[in-house]
Amino acid sequence: MDFALSPKAAQLAASLEEFMRDLVYPAEAVYREQMLEAGLPHFQPPVLEELKEAARARGLWNLFLPHKTEWTDGLSNLDYAPLAEITGRSVIAPEVLNCSAPDTGNMELLTLFGTEEQRERWLKPLLGGEMRSAFLMTEPAVASSDATNIQTRIERDGGEWVINGRKWWISGTGDPRCKIGIIMGKTDPAAASHEQQSMVLLPLDTPGIKILRDLTVFGYNDREGHCEVILDDVRVPAENLLGPVGGGFAMSQARLGPGRIHHCMRSIGAAERALELMCLRARSRVAFGGPLADKGVVQEAIANSRIEIDQARLLTLHAAWLMDTVGNKAARGAVSAVKVAVPQMAARVIDRAIQVHGGAGLSQDFPLAQAYALQRYLRLADGPDEVHRTVVAKLELRKYAGR
Repeated sequence: MDFALSPKAAQLAASLEEFMRDLVYPAEAVYREQMLEAGLPHFQPPVLEELKEAARARGLWNLFLPHKTEWTDGLSNLDYAPLAEITGRSVIAPEVLNCSAPDTGNMELLTLFGTEEQRERWLKPLLGGEMRSAFLMTEPAVASSDATNIQTRIERDGGEWVINGRKWWISGTGDPRCKIGIIMGKTDPAAASHEQQSMVLLPLDTPGIKILRDLTVFGYNDREGHCEVILDDVRVPAENLLGPVGGGFAMSQARLGPGRIHHCMRSIGAAERALELMCLRARSRVAFGGPLADKGVVQEAIANSRIEIDQARLLTLHAAWLMDTVGNKAARGAVSAVKVAVPQMAARVIDRAIQVHGGAGLSQDFPLAQAYALQRYLRLADGPDEVHRTVVAKLELRKYAGR
């Protein structure tokens, strides 16, 4: 295993570091000011569009895709890992590079399973950053960590699919630029449990779709929204079926594998920035007769953070390497392992940074409080810790079957 950056990844990483230093970090304060001035939770600050144009001009666009597009030749998971880590240092950077969820997973689904017509109508504008998208899977009435529990019905009626159900935590649906959703529901409840579900492309201006409310995350009203959505006799054309009937579960796993590890790559970047802020704060603040940096308890927090970040990074790079060499399915145990380990690590590091900052760490003056909320959220997004531990345990136990 060689985790050295390829020449392509090294060049992109250098360009991205420069972009972040020169444009993204200074824009974070502008972003907050524009959001406050607008007074609207789902406002699109102009500074983001300016940054997107700059990212395109520098060739830093759609880097997440392993497939060739007009903007990129495609990157391996191992090549993308350090780039995603760099973007994870800022809450605005992933969107600026058109590398933010849920668009990334939806673009991959359309790339892998969409028809030519579907790709032209929906994938092309998503790749161009002209719209946003949503993925409608989770439901309030059932434990949606088990995708076979999904109760939303998708029934064929002549030349249309009729959709009825209730979804929640549907990220992106609060954003007025969100034009298309991919919904997962049951098309055949009598089929085998993993063949009951299908996916359908759902234009969000279709009659019968009602956004009931926007859910907050630890009190944060995220700009893109995480909404609860009711679908009441929603009708879409039959050609809006994505992939085969009954293929929804398998496609969801294809979508979630890369999405899970992308989250972890970004989480490492968030932890690195928290450690950087912790060290700067420790050197600049004096308490009880000396700098915080001289206190043994603070040095212990810094040392533990460095050790844990480096451990998590190696685990993530190994999972990315496996995805590239043996495929996503064979690497699922490694991906589940990082999905448990990395957000927990990042939350611990950010928590230590908050402690060193004191009351300031809880405020909007530093990115730590929002970063902490995101890492806690990620322990549920794309599967809770318990599900991923079960995957790891079953694969481990399988080695000893019959012994």
